[in-house]
Amino acid sequence: MAFLFRAHASRKTSRLFFRRVVYMPTDLDPFRTLLSRILLVAMLFCFLTGILWLDRNGLKDQIDGEISFSDVIYFTMVTVTTVGYGDIVPVTTRARLIDAFVVTPVRIFLWVIFLGTAYQLAFRQFTEVFRMAKLQRSLDQHVVICGFGHTGYSTVKELLAKGTNPDHILVIDPGEERVRVAGELGVVALRGDATQEGILKYGAFLNEAKAVIIAAGRDDTNALILLTVRNLNSRCRVIVSAKEEENVKLFRQGGAQTIISPATYGGYMLAAAVDQHFLVDYLEDFLTAGGKVHLEERTADQQDVGKSAMDLQPDLLLRVYRQGTILSHWEFEKSHTLELGDVMLLFKPVSENTVSS
Repeated sequence: MAFLFRAHASRKTSRLFFRRVVYMPTDLDPFRTLLSRILLVAMLFCFLTGILWLDRNGLKDQIDGEISFSDVIYFTMVTVTTVGYGDIVPVTTRARLIDAFVVTPVRIFLWVIFLGTAYQLAFRQFTEVFRMAKLQRSLDQHVVICGFGHTGYSTVKELLAKGTNPDHILVIDPGEERVRVAGELGVVALRGDATQEGILKYGAFLNEAKAVIIAAGRDDTNALILLTVRNLNSRCRVIVSAKEEENVKLFRQGGAQTIISPATYGGYMLAAAVDQHFLVDYLEDFLTAGGKVHLEERTADQQDVGKSAMDLQPDLLLRVYRQGTILSHWEFEKSHTLELGDVMLLFKPVSENTVSS
């Protein structure tokens, strides 16, 4: 993944990252954060109490002249919180050095903890909730990418190259660096676990999604995400990346309309390249936005009804999908015309301007 995480030094890129990356509840869990920091404060308090108890002879009680264990606890508390009533004071050089070089750094560290907790539990929570609400208003018919490894990165790059609005692409990944790269591409990046229902429902706004692409890197994780997606939205299109060919059937049973096995397709391309020198280049042209050939899938409307393959020129009709039946170019050309609802696969010429851009 190293090639994905290039450093972008421009201030514009930095502003874009902070605007596009949203953090989710696993990172901002208030109860877990508060509990862990309370435990840390308690441990530090016990540590200071132990040190001061061992050096209690260096302390003086202005009231009765004696230092008890409760006095040490009291002195630790008022010293750490910077109250300092002056009724108990360090009187020896060692006690004063302990206060200067042990108690004071701990006091500063505890204040940093308190301020950090206030920021995370109040300001940051409010900020992320506000950004999520703003994001929800802007997302509609968007594409959700679950996983931003090599496959997810290539997918987003190609969607952008084909003209998809960056505001309509939402990436979900638990990795800090991965969401950073996604944010730098200009798309919306959500740091979280896509297997969690709350992330998909309230973070990715799955009910409004046009399609979900699942490429988490593991087939078991992909399967769990698929089941969660289908439980939340039975209408959107779901495309899954399968690492093992044996899992393709499982994904199809889970409700995925399209399953892509990169390893299998890569094997097909490698085998084709043995005896055919230019076929792989031609197929790559078909699949990428920057190629010199272009395929388009379009549904026949009222204006297309009754047209033959010749009537569609300069576009070349490759296939027609009609109510579960596939008609090849030659079958269609012999005795068929277009009907309402036919799905056409068209080979379209690409102008020089389009290619250069």
